[in-house]
Amino acid sequence: MSIKEISEAIESGNIMFGVKQALKGGKKVKDVFIAKDTRDSTVEKLESAGIEFDVLKSKAELAKELNLDFRCEVFSIK
Repeated sequence: MSIKEISEAIESGNIMFGVKQALKGGKKVKDVFIAKDTRDSTVEKLESAGIEFDVLKSKAELAKELNLDFRCEVFSIK
């Protein structure tokens, strides 16, 4: 499950948060996940860069399940 992958990446330090980091990572990024309520402009940036991604739950649900003190739209695993 992808939330489990994100949680493991957070523990191991192999995660990047945000669209800028996903775009910087480019081909080095193994997996990209976005929240289902991600802004259209963010989705367009990822698509125009040719980055494939999976859609998960809302930002609030992801922050709660991952025990984060912030909300994030894009999660990239190195």
